[in-house]
Formats: sequence, C-alpha cells, structure tokens
Amino acid sequence: MDLATLKTWLALQGPGGWITQVFLVVLAALTADFVQRRVLARLRRKLETTQNPWDDAVVDALARPLSLLIWVVGIAFAAQIAERVSQAPIFAAVGPMRDVGVIVAVTWFLIRVARRIEQNVVRLAEDRGHGADRHTVDAVSRLVRVSIFITAVLVAMQTLGYSVSGVLAFGGIGGVAVGFASKDLLANFFGAMVIYLDRPFTVGDWVRSPDREIEGTVEEIGWRVTRIRTFDKRPLYIPNAAFTQITVENPSRMSHRRIYETIGIRYDDAGKMAAITADVKAMLEGHPDIATDQLIMVNFNAFGPSSLDFFVYCFTRTTVWAEFHEVKHDVLTRIEGIIAGHGAQIAFPTTTVHVPDAVRLERAEGGGPAGAP
Repeated sequence: MDLATLKTWLALQGPGGWITQVFLVVLAALTADFVQRRVLARLRRKLETTQNPWDDAVVDALARPLSLLIWVVGIAFAAQIAERVSQAPIFAAVGPMRDVGVIVAVTWFLIRVARRIEQNVVRLAEDRGHGADRHTVDAVSRLVRVSIFITAVLVAMQTLGYSVSGVLAFGGIGGVAVGFASKDLLANFFGAMVIYLDRPFTVGDWVRSPDREIEGTVEEIGWRVTRIRTFDKRPLYIPNAAFTQITVENPSRMSHRRIYETIGIRYDDAGKMAAITADVKAMLEGHPDIATDQLIMVNFNAFGPSSLDFFVYCFTRTTVWAEFHEVKHDVLTRIEGIIAGHGAQIAFPTTTVHVPDAVRLERAEGGGPAGAP
C-alpha cells in the first residue's frame, strides 16, 4: 500500500469519513430500536391494567413494524452516504426501496392492529359473560385486512411509478368478465356476508326452512356453502346464496317452548268438565317447569264425535328439546291423574247404534225367526 492510498483511507476513517458516518447511522438505528422496544414494553404492561381494550392492542401491534421502519430508514440513509462515495448504479434503487419499506411497515402495523382488536373483542365479550360471534368478528377482520392489503399494493405501485388508474381500469374490465363467469360464486360470497352481518343463525344453532327440506344443526358457515347436520346425522351443504331467497326459522332462539294439546273425556263425564279443567289449570300454574309469566289456558273447546274436548295451552321454561319432552311427559301424566281422580275417563273413538223400540226380533214356533220359510 503506497502513502497516498493510506492517507486517503485514513481520511475516510476520520470524523467526516463515510465509513464512520455509516457506522454511526447503524448504531443510531440499533439504539433507537432498543429504546422503542423497552418503552413500548413498559407502556404495554401499564395499559394492560386499563379497561380500554384498544390502547394495548395498538401498542402491542406497533413494536415489530416500528422496528422494521427504523431499520429501513436507517439502512436507506446509510446507503445514501455510501452512494456519494461509490456512485454505483445499484444505489439508485435505495429511494424506491425505502418508500416501499415504509409502506410495508405501515401495512404490517395496520394488519396487526386489526388482528389484536379482533382478539380483544372476543375476549372482552367472554369476560362480560356473553360470547361474541367469532364468525362475524372474523369475517369483518378479514375484510378489513384485505382492504388494507389492496390499498397498500396500489400505493406501492403508485410509488414505484406505475399508473394506478390504468390498473384500476384494467381491473374494472377484468372484473366485469370475472363477474359474469363467476356470478354464482360471488352470489354465495355475498350470501355469506349477509349471514355474517345479519346473523340469522350461528354455528351450533338449530335451523329449519319451511320453504325447503332443510332442518338440522349448523356446523360451519363458509364463504361459499354452509354445512348443516340433519338430525339423522346427514350433512347438508347449502350454497349461501340460497339463504337470501328462503325463509329460515331459528328455533334455538326461542324464549320458551309451547305445549298445545287437545284432550277428550267421555260424554258421560260432561258434568265433571268444569272441575277437571279448573284442576288442570291450577296444576299448570303451580308446576315448577311451566312459565307462569306466559299465557296459560285450559278451556272446554269442542263437542267431538265421541268426546268432549278441552285444550291445554302453556309454555315451558326450558327450550332444550330433550328437557321439554320430559316436562311435557310430566304434564300429560298429571292431567291423566286429575281426570282419573274425578272418576272420569279419557275418551277413545266409539260408535253407538240406537235401535228404535218398535223393532223387535220374534222367534216363531219351532225355534226359527218369524217369517222364516
């Protein structure tokens, strides 16, 4: 190494040399990253004790994207310092790469915020004693993340010098073609959005449709189809678009279950009807599993072909199907006991033939009927 080269190298290593400047920039980035991690960690521990679920979500989502942002800016600044000395063409890409890196950091931060908020919403609902609809929260979170990603891609393309208007125009023309080709798929997608937003049912609900032969328990709500398990354990895969055109009942959301039965007693027990209906109504009003805040009716209803009919109308407290039938079994058993206690009987179909007194069968002498040859 000659003296001139050594002097040049020493000059570069001095306080104003580019290597020293690059080293100081990297050291500053490292220090800033370390400081922000410590500050955000301490701030996050403090915010976790507050009742606000959003502040700790923002702080928790900020740590890693902020580190990326610090290093992108620091490395880009160091590369610009090196560019002044080397004049290498590769350093021309530093500016666009820095801009894209900043966009990536901001996009990463927003996506992480959306995920943290989704988790906090579910956890907050569970802490308050009512479960959040995970599928609706997940659907909204996905839409937000997709929107953020698409926006970031368009901004990055504009930053790199591409015409976003041309891309949007091409996307519009292509969207029309794709829309015609996949209209059923899009209809199912928007049908899923209607289910997620309106929430006519959720996973685990018992649903049925009077318009179609659909009845069972919802197992999964997908973006294209909803899977329902029928009571004979067969899976039904129903396109989501169908739910925008049919009526859907959700018995799982009933507040009570109804008992509505008609019971007949014999015509011979007509005088006991008033006492029987009064005792049955008193039994229902005192039954622990019958909702007394709902309508209770026990009334003589009709003169049947072979019985005097009264109806029982009431609601159970439980909505569980198996428990409901246990309560109904007990109610009907008690009604039978009340009828028997009054000395009456439950009627069954009978036919009475009335023979006029003038019609007689006479036996002729010789043992045969009268008029026989």
